[in-house]
Amino acid sequence: MKQKTLDFLETHQSDTPSTWREKAEWRRDNWSWLRHSQRIAVKVLLHMRQIGLTQKELAERMNCSQQYVSKILKGKENMSLDTLTKLENALDICLIYDE
Repeated sequence: MKQKTLDFLETHQSDTPSTWREKAEWRRDNWSWLRHSQRIAVKVLLHMRQIGLTQKELAERMNCSQQYVSKILKGKENMSLDTLTKLENALDICLIYDE
């Protein structure tokens, strides 16, 4: 039984080393701003859904690429105040604080 398990693991072993530890350490080291980025991403996604706005349309309103909007919406982008302001203006919502 043990040999069968070892054979199975060897057969399904990846050729590239795993990076899970580095990713976990990165998330731990950047947790403080990641939580804000994720909350903003959820707020933006919900608002986009409510008004029927696509990523491409948001990118046009912000004058940036759709790829950058995609990164923002994944909740892993350390955004500048300039980017936050562009998001707020493009969506006509408040993201940083409630008015």
